[in-house]
Formats: sequence, structure tokens, C-alpha cells
Amino acid sequence: MAEVSERVIITVKEIQGRGICSYGIKPGDCWTITSEETPPKFCAWALQAIFPFLTVLRFGGEFPWEEDKDTAVVCCPDPHNPVVFELRRVKSERS
Repeated sequence: MAEVSERVIITVKEIQGRGICSYGIKPGDCWTITSEETPPKFCAWALQAIFPFLTVLRFGGEFPWEEDKDTAVVCCPDPHNPVVFELRRVKSERS
């Protein structure tokens, strides 16, 4: 079984388009993910977009197109006001 998992911090970097998220998410909002639980007060549409990237980071993977291998930048699927999220893995110190 794969060893879990790093902590991942999700931060809203910007909202494109009109700059307004209909769910109420705002730039600077952030959530810390440490398990499979759904983050509180988080848009289900955005979570669907983020989930594959979140899983890769939590289990030690990386994305070849990202300069910083501990991050992923992902947008929600709203075509008029995409919310841009940065996912940042925070490696835990193991003994």
C-alpha cells in the first residue's frame, strides 16, 4: 500500500473573468488537506477539478510542467469566472 500522504494547502490565487465566484470563494482563501475528507465550505465543482491533482501531490507524485514539483496550479470549470487554485504540498518530517 502506498504511504500517505503529505499535507496539501489549497490557496485561491485569482479569479479571472469578472473576478467573482458565484460560490463566494475569494482570492487568498485557503484550506489544508490532510485526509480524504472534503474541505469545509468548498465548492463541489472546484473540488472535482482539483481532486486528481490533489491526489497526485498527496501521494508523492509530481507534474512535469510545473517548475516547483511540490505545486500544481488548477482552475475550476466556470468558463466565465475561472477560479485559479494553487495546490502546495507540505512535506512532513518523518523520523
